[in-house]
Amino acid sequence: MFEWGILYFMENFDALLDKIDTIAWGPVLIALILMTGIYLTIRLGFVQIRHLGLALKYMVKNEENGEGEVTSFGALCTALSATIGTGNIVGVATALVAGGPGALFWMEVAALFGMATKYAEGLLAVKYRTIDEEGHVLGGPFYYIENGMGKKWKWLAKLFAFFGVCVGLMGIGTFTQVNGITSAIGNFCGGEQARMIRILGTPTPVAVVIAGIVLTIVVALVLIGGIKRIANVSQVVVPFMAVIYVLFCVTLLVLNYKAIPGAVALIVSDAFGARAVAGGAFGAIIVSMQKGIARGIFSNEAGLGSAPIAAAAAQTKEPVRQGLVTMTGTFIDTIVICTMTGLSIVITGAWDKGLEGVAVTTDAFQTGIPVASNVIAFLLMMCLIFFAFTTILGWDYYSEKCLEYLTGRNETIVKVFRWLYIFAVFIGPYFTVKQVWVIADIFNAMMALPNLVALLALSGVIVAETKAYFKKQSK
Repeated sequence: MFEWGILYFMENFDALLDKIDTIAWGPVLIALILMTGIYLTIRLGFVQIRHLGLALKYMVKNEENGEGEVTSFGALCTALSATIGTGNIVGVATALVAGGPGALFWMEVAALFGMATKYAEGLLAVKYRTIDEEGHVLGGPFYYIENGMGKKWKWLAKLFAFFGVCVGLMGIGTFTQVNGITSAIGNFCGGEQARMIRILGTPTPVAVVIAGIVLTIVVALVLIGGIKRIANVSQVVVPFMAVIYVLFCVTLLVLNYKAIPGAVALIVSDAFGARAVAGGAFGAIIVSMQKGIARGIFSNEAGLGSAPIAAAAAQTKEPVRQGLVTMTGTFIDTIVICTMTGLSIVITGAWDKGLEGVAVTTDAFQTGIPVASNVIAFLLMMCLIFFAFTTILGWDYYSEKCLEYLTGRNETIVKVFRWLYIFAVFIGPYFTVKQVWVIADIFNAMMALPNLVALLALSGVIVAETKAYFKKQSK
């Protein structure tokens, strides 16, 4: 009777989540995200293209005598630790399965314009941050909303901070990452054929339970150290894992280079409804756009308002410089890593085999690289573990900063939240793949709205700062 009640609740819960997700990621938010990126791109003179080389240079060259808690590279790695995660492996796969190959096209379009959005976020984060007497940095969208737009908009800042806590605790930060890790481990250890135990009425592989416990312990050990320990771990793990995964993707693409032109053609044609049945092209385009943009935002977080929380801690005196460094995060995350993942999935046809989640990407690499399937599954599992692990760390930092703002830096509440966060990591493996991604999508949408309003309202400040900086640099 108890198990039947749980199953009934979960079925109705899924239907409710789907309805909320459809509303949250409807045409209004999709248009707002794209138009904000396009608007900023035009007003900033295509800063993401004209100054990408300079941004990549600043990315690895820290500013001397800057004020802040961590280096610019450390701040970027903290931001990348939160963005380079399951979205790059599982999120891309989920988008392609639900929206077709065309979803990758819209993901790239959103990322291109999203680079301008990310630049604006990084700039404002440094310009409106505050540093207290202890050297503790307070910055992010809640501060550029309150200090930039004015005290009368503090309610909007608090709304952003509230949803920021929710995204970290019940969205990007915990459930999706943990579920991605444990699902990969479960599949590698035998999937449905593995030894099971029942958790909440659902048969769960023993390997998943053990992995969840170990992950929880390791996460707890790092989080207790705060931002500096998170940044130190991220500066080592993020570059390492990104290079390993990119090499993995490049290997597949090189071995299957003849299939790349056809895959690109399919992606572009599908983005405009070419595969749809008669009369259904427009609906197919909307679905493709919705899934591509939603998963793209999940992965690179442009417009979400998360990256500026890390950017505010950077040791710099130049808002524009940090804005340039911040926008490289979207370039690395989506233009490079997500593109490679998506191409690999389309080339091998893994998106159309009835699989879901990490199983899609695993199948793509097992099909495209002539190496024993268990070796491929193990390597991908390790990449996913590192990607998701650092995202868990980064989003705890974001959530705690949001909570600091909401509570006036009440350390007791923040410490309690930290343990709640660790508990969410512990229970994360026992949600379904669909549930965790839909929950994450909903909270992403709610968090993005206040931030996008602020970016548009402060666009004049962003443009003025940018012109002044490059005019000074040209002298």
